[in-house]
Amino acid sequence: MNDLIQIQNLIYEIRGLKVMLDSDLAALYQVQTKVLNQTVKRNLKRFPADFMFQLTKEEFLNLKSQIVTSSWGGVRKMPFVFTEQGVAMLSGLLNSEIAIAVNIKVMRAFVQIRKLSIEHKDLQEQIHELKQYFLQYAKDNNEEIDKINEAINLLMDRTKPAKIGFKTD
Repeated sequence: MNDLIQIQNLIYEIRGLKVMLDSDLAALYQVQTKVLNQTVKRNLKRFPADFMFQLTKEEFLNLKSQIVTSSWGGVRKMPFVFTEQGVAMLSGLLNSEIAIAVNIKVMRAFVQIRKLSIEHKDLQEQIHELKQYFLQYAKDNNEEIDKINEAINLLMDRTKPAKIGFKTD
């Protein structure tokens, strides 16, 4: 479970997509980033834009500011990022025991993030419906309903999902 949480912390939201950095994937697969990227470049037909893309300078700077303890030095090329489908495609290219084990963990991390997102959305919708019901009821019982409404608002604030990564324009 600890591995799952560590991998989830390496998944960012860029361009509205959940992605992982080439350098993070390379570290997980225990290969150099340039080796991972060379393997990908030799198989570019397997990586359309919705599987992998290169960050813009602005996206890279925004991402770097999100990662407080950055170990990145001077970067000559902007990093590549891989969506869940791109990571799955990597599994066919990096066919070592480590790559297979890591890919299973990464796939589970993506699934867990998606599951948590759906659960939070469902809970938010249910709370919203309750709030609407109580607001209608409040017209007759103003003072008591104000207290209930405050409690619901506090509950809604606590159920907001944690933001992962960032969004760019």
